[in-house]
Amino acid sequence: MAKKAAAPAVKPLTKTQLIANIAEQTELSKKQVSAVFDALYSELEKQLEKKKGSGSLTLPGIAKIYRHTKPAQPPRKNVPVPFQPGVFKDMPGKPESDVIKVRALKTLKDMA
Repeated sequence: MAKKAAAPAVKPLTKTQLIANIAEQTELSKKQVSAVFDALYSELEKQLEKKKGSGSLTLPGIAKIYRHTKPAQPPRKNVPVPFQPGVFKDMPGKPESDVIKVRALKTLKDMA
């Protein structure tokens, strides 16, 4: 029996290809599209700042990007070591930390 040829893997777009595609569709120059991405990045940076920002930014119809604060974890004693039965060790605590999360919105979920 003949084997079916595997479909070639489709590679994700690079930043340059993405900017070129958007520039072609919107009839803007690549420089203008690049400036829009730079402005979006700086706005994200402002909104996700710890003290001054709101902590979240919504890209309408695409995603919600937000800062989430993980609480501190206390140190633990006598934690069993995986793959070493009968061995216990102390685990140090972890300080509070901030994490950036991205949640897909309905329009983006419907595309999949």
